[in-house]
This record gives sequence, C-alpha cells and structure tokens, in this order.
Amino acid sequence: MLEDLGGTGIIAVFDSGKEGPTVLFRSELDALPIQEVNDFEYRSERENVSHKCGHDGHMATLLGLAEAISQKPPRIGRVMLLFQPAEEIGAGAERVLGDSRFEELYPIDYTFAFHNLPGFPLGEVLVRTGPFTAAVKSLIIKLEGKTSHAGEPENGINPALAIAHILQTTQKMSVPNTQAEDFSLLTPIHVNMGSLAYGVSAGYGEVHLTLRTWTENTMRQLSTKLIQYLSDLALSHGLRLETEWTNVFRTNSNNEEAVDIIQQAAEDCGLLVTPREQPFKWGEDFGAFTQRFRGAMFGMGAGEHCPALHNPDYDFPDELLEHGVRMYQRIMEIILD
Repeated sequence: MLEDLGGTGIIAVFDSGKEGPTVLFRSELDALPIQEVNDFEYRSERENVSHKCGHDGHMATLLGLAEAISQKPPRIGRVMLLFQPAEEIGAGAERVLGDSRFEELYPIDYTFAFHNLPGFPLGEVLVRTGPFTAAVKSLIIKLEGKTSHAGEPENGINPALAIAHILQTTQKMSVPNTQAEDFSLLTPIHVNMGSLAYGVSAGYGEVHLTLRTWTENTMRQLSTKLIQYLSDLALSHGLRLETEWTNVFRTNSNNEEAVDIIQQAAEDCGLLVTPREQPFKWGEDFGAFTQRFRGAMFGMGAGEHCPALHNPDYDFPDELLEHGVRMYQRIMEIILD
C-alpha cells in the first residue's frame, strides 16, 4: 500500500503473484464547502464542509470491494484500489498520475470508476462509449487599466466596456445544442470591477468563466479562439491582459471494450442497464485516467427522489453500496478469472 500519493491519496495493491492484467478501481476522498442541513445522527460535524457529491459513498464502496477481495483474492494479475484526493478541483487525478511512485505500478490494463446519479432509479447502470462527461475548465481573466476621477473618465482606462464585450461575445461563442458535435458552453461565474469609491473610475476588472465541451479537441480549439479574442480585445481597449486556467477536468473518454465489460457485469448482477445518448455536462477528473488508460466511468442511479448532487440536503443512499461492490467485483472477475 502507498500513502500520500499525489498529496493525500492512498492506493492498495492486491497482487496474485501470477501473470495477468492489472485493474485499477478509483474513488474520491474530498468533500465540498457546503453546510449540511440534514439532521440525522451521521451528519457532518464540520462547519460548512460536507459530503454532498457522494464521495463518501464511493469510498465506502471501494472499501467493500477490498473486503470482498480479501475473502476471494484474484486468481491472476493485480487489483489496485485508489482513494484519490482533490477531484472537486480537477487536480487530484493529475497529481496521482504525476507521482513517480504511481508510475512504478505500471502497466495498468484497465481502469474503472462510477458516480452515483440522483434522479435515476436506484442501482440503474448508465453507460456510454466515447465521452461520458464533459471536458471542463475555468478561466480567470484579469484586465488592468488605469483609475481616474469619476468626473474625468477620459483620463483613465476603465475596463467596463471590455467586460461587457466579454460577457456578450462569450455567449455568442457558445453552442448550447447538446446534440451538436461541437457543443460548447461558456458560463460567466464571477465578475469584479473597481471598488466602492464613487469618485473613482475603475481601473481594474476580472471575469471568471467556465468552459464545457464534449471533446478535448473542441476544448483546445475553443480555448485558442477565446485567448486570441481576449488578446485582441485588451489591445484595442488599451488594457493589460492576464489569464489563468484553473479547475481543469479532462473528458471521460470511455473505451468500448471497457464499456462492454461494465454492461456484462451489470447484466450478471441483475441490474438495469441504460445506454446514455449524450454525455453529462459536469466534469469529473477521472477523465485524466481514461485519456491515458483503457477504461470507463459509469453511472449508478441513487434513486429518483434523491436530492441532487451538491445540494445541502443530499445524502448518499446506503442501499447503493451493495450494488456498487457487486459491480466492481464482477468487473474484476470478468477480467481476471
């Protein structure tokens, strides 16, 4: 077992000692800055911190798999259970992949993860070949001008008009049709300009955007186009531009063979399997693994009346644990038996 992997991650390795494939299963460690509103006994004891995405349930599922493996070890090959940090900020997967100790565990033949999905029947398995979740990343745009007296704005450089252009133009850049191959969504997240000094014309402003596309290729094209537009805009307004990319999530590109294994496992477990026509629009940094290794992420229904992810009253349904453990165990058996 390796600890502090990629920061605070942990990986447990079950090695049969016999030649065969290596299968990696992954769960997430992090919570969210959301105040718990539930009043049950096991509610969060941390102020403004709680598990509102079900990562605690994903971890418990992996622990259940560890118990199952200890009772029935793999006949050949290796199984690795990764408890990964920092998924919510899109950094954890890359940190793990960049850890030299993790690289020593190569080769990895298959990798799998699931995410619980409120609004779908409990235990329903959702699968899709190709993009399963969107490529997502955020951009911080800083515009430096020059303050002046509010009565003499001509003596300064106010970023207000440029900010207005950014908000309008990025909306026009969006292709909100989810069925379009070049689907793209540019969402304003935060705008800040000047200060509450009514005699001063603003000289500095920020715009924060989040970009979403179905594919890495579309994201690269959109990012290049956006940065070029911002550079031209800043130059035309006499502003100094700084940009910073953050919270980067690679698209989960599901391998066809891995999806077939998931579907077979679900059928063997007696679970309903539903092919997903379109990817989900949220980001999941497991995409960094599916970009590198043969693997797939799948969804598991958390119940049609389960509160939505990131809601303050969300709670991972314990009834899903058994289904998750059985799915992982069956996937392992299909590959290693």
